[in-house]
Parts: sequence; structure tokens; C-alpha cells
Amino acid sequence: MKYLDEYRDPALARRLLAELRVVATRPWAIMEVCGGQTHTLVRQGIDELLPAGIRMIHGPGCPVCVTPLEMIDQAVAIAARPEVIFTSYGDMLRVPGSSGDLLGVKARGGDVRVVYSPLDAVTVAQQNPDREVVFFAVGFETTAPANAMAVLHAAEAGVGNFSVLVSHVLVPPAMTAILDAPDNQVQGFLAAGHVCAVMGWTEYEPIASKYRVPIVVTGFEPLDLLEGILMVVRQLEHGRAELENQYARAVRRTGNTAAQQVIRRVFRITARNWRGIGVIPGSGLGLTPEFAGLDAQRRFRVTTEVSDENHDCIAGDILRGTALPTDCAAYGIRCTPRHPLGAPMVSAEGTCAAFYTAGRSPLTGVVR
Repeated sequence: MKYLDEYRDPALARRLLAELRVVATRPWAIMEVCGGQTHTLVRQGIDELLPAGIRMIHGPGCPVCVTPLEMIDQAVAIAARPEVIFTSYGDMLRVPGSSGDLLGVKARGGDVRVVYSPLDAVTVAQQNPDREVVFFAVGFETTAPANAMAVLHAAEAGVGNFSVLVSHVLVPPAMTAILDAPDNQVQGFLAAGHVCAVMGWTEYEPIASKYRVPIVVTGFEPLDLLEGILMVVRQLEHGRAELENQYARAVRRTGNTAAQQVIRRVFRITARNWRGIGVIPGSGLGLTPEFAGLDAQRRFRVTTEVSDENHDCIAGDILRGTALPTDCAAYGIRCTPRHPLGAPMVSAEGTCAAFYTAGRSPLTGVVR
């Protein structure tokens, strides 16, 4: 495919690694925020090839993984209702709640369907006027425009049997929460290119300035990541803390203003609980009063009760970047992609699933 092989060139990768070895004179800890970036780093073994002392911390960049237990429990409760057709992206069906998952509801006869677009869920509602159709609206800023458009379309078309269970989260507040944590080790960030393609990078500039941390907007291919890491290390070595854009082919400073306008019309900023991290003020999206009638939480009167994580799962430590999957006693034994104990083993973007797919064992996991 054009413009793909160029970003996987092994000769260029070796040159970037050689330059990193020259530039890096001391240990540095860098966090990639995006689960897609984590997957590439681990699958390609980039984290193992970096110079000694350059450590990648895998952040809470998988939206499936950070959806809290209580939201999964609410989804399960709504999906089990006989009048409901519950729609979701495929990854969400296997995320364990405190007492089951959506796939289990489907196995017991619940009408749970995988859709590839929230607009598909609106179509399902139009085709089934005698049923209540719910779409599980999860994700970072990347999926918010499409989910907002589905809400707008349903409202304008008068689709009264459609609603959304919203669990959207925002990246910048999570980054500040990580930096404010007493056990923080992050000295620089690779920002998610797809999020910034929507939102731009103006929200990140105050973070870089206040916390004195370099932030580099980075793509998802091996050379994107290697160049992004090199850009962060250069800043760290020279005592700079600025916002730089490695992903110039896709990201502009102001982002996609049309998408932002749709998000602002349909959603409002609210506090959100992150799985394994806790409540972060201003880190989520909820429906505005104009569209409150399409809120599945209100329509089905489900409550938000904080549930306990499986005690055998260290998902919280992994999502905060304070532990690796290979530190978990259940990893690869009682917790596998086929039988996950926690959300990071479910999604392809989850750190545990990335490690497992790459064949990382407790003996081969990178701990430096």
C-alpha cells in the first residue's frame, strides 16, 4: 500500500535507533498514551530495541480498557432486558464486569449485536420500531464525532426508540492526572495522532509548559514511533519541554473544527471514572440537556455503583503504567485473550493482549 511501507523501512529504523544511541546520555521514561501505539511498539519489539535506559511506559490509551466496571455492569443490565436490542463495537462484548459480560448476555438469549458504526445502530432502531435500541458509546475523542452524529441523526429523524449509553473519556485530563500522581515516573509523552487529528494539539501546550514535559504528537507506524521517541529524547537531553508534531501528514494544530463543533453540540464535559485509575474531573463526555432524552442511563434508570476489580487482576497498575503485564501472576495462565480476567487482555489495543500476542512471558518482558 502506498505510504505504508515507507514507514516500516528497516534501514531507516536502524538509522533512527543508531541516532537514539548517540543522543541519549542518561535514562529517560516516556509514556505512549495510545493503545494502538502500544500494540506497534510491542508487536515490532521496538521497546526491546531501544537504547539501555530508554524505557517506554504503556499508558491508559485503550478506551475499551479504561471503561469502568460499573459502566459494563450497566450495559449488561440494559442488554438483558427483553425489549432491548443492545448494539456495540465487538471488543466491548468480552470486557468483564463484576458479574459477567455482554457476550454472556447474548449467550443467554439477549439481543446483543455488533455494529461497525453508530449510524448502523440508528438504522437498527428504524427497522425495529417496537424495540428499544441502545448503542454503547465508548472511546476517546476519536469516536466522539461519529457518536455525536448518530445522536443528531436520531434526534432529527425522530427515532424515539434509540438511545446511547455514554462512556466517553478525554486524553488531556488523564495525562495531567498521571503527572500529578505521587508515583509518577513519566518524563515525556507520545501523544495519540488520531486524537489530535480531531482535536488538534492546543490542549497539550499548557500541559507541556506547566509540568515541563515534552509532548510529541506521533503516528502509529514503527518509524513514526521511533522518530517520536527520538524527538522526545532530544528535548529531554536539551532541557526543553515543548509540543512538537511528528505526525504532520495527518495532524494540524487546530484539528478538525467541524468535528469539534458536532462534539460540543451533543456532548458536555463531565467527570468520568477510569478503570483502575479512579474519577478524573473533566475527563469525560456526557449528553447535553438538549439530547438528555437519548440518554440510556436515564431512560432505563440504571444507577452508577462503583464495583470492585477482580482481585487476581492488576489492570489498574497496568493502566497507570506502574506495572507490566508480565508482573501479574495471572498473566498468560489464568488470564488470556480467550479467558480474560481484566479489560487490558480483551482489546487488541490493551497492553496485556499486546504482550500476549507478541509472545512476551515473565522471562521476556522488558523491565529496565
